[in-house]
Amino acid sequence: MSKHVLIAIADPSVIIREGMAHVLRSFSRLNLEVLEFADIEHLEYQLQVNRPDILIINPVFLGVFSLQVILNASGCNNIRCVALNYLFAELPAIKGYDASVSIYDSSEAIKEKIHDLIEKSDKEKIKHDSLSGREKEIIVCVVKGMTNKQIADHLCLSTHTVITHRRNIASKLQIHSPAGLTIYAIVNKLVELDDIKDGVSNMGEL
Repeated sequence: MSKHVLIAIADPSVIIREGMAHVLRSFSRLNLEVLEFADIEHLEYQLQVNRPDILIINPVFLGVFSLQVILNASGCNNIRCVALNYLFAELPAIKGYDASVSIYDSSEAIKEKIHDLIEKSDKEKIKHDSLSGREKEIIVCVVKGMTNKQIADHLCLSTHTVITHRRNIASKLQIHSPAGLTIYAIVNKLVELDDIKDGVSNMGEL
């Protein structure tokens, strides 16, 4: 049975939306369901209700709206975002996206980019699922700025055990910096932005 993937396309142009939807629906390797959004003002609500796996959106379409703010408000922090680029040159605004597709890409190029993104998401989910409950607790403590000793006291462990857990976390996730671990924790909803202390310099290297 093929994997079910829900993809949302947000763009004011019906021609662009339906053309992209047509390309995606011909993707025989996956069971794709495509939604089309034409109204930026209700995007937050639409994401919250439908909770797509991937959002393909024209960055210019956002206007004064911040994509990250919309994702946070809708509770869709885990969604993969693909910038829909109308130009030959890439816009600086798309650097924060997981991928980008151009209206000049071939159908095969578009489908390959989406497939790679889905595969990447699946691999990251496997890594996340491989973490033990204790390892997730330690990640939360680390991104909150706690030292190894503070983590040990908080979880009633020895400092040596905490260090071992942190090494295992780094090995499983292949994340070796506090900043990378913080991003991972936010994306996977282990912590909220408000929970993270400003003093991230206390975290140290994994």
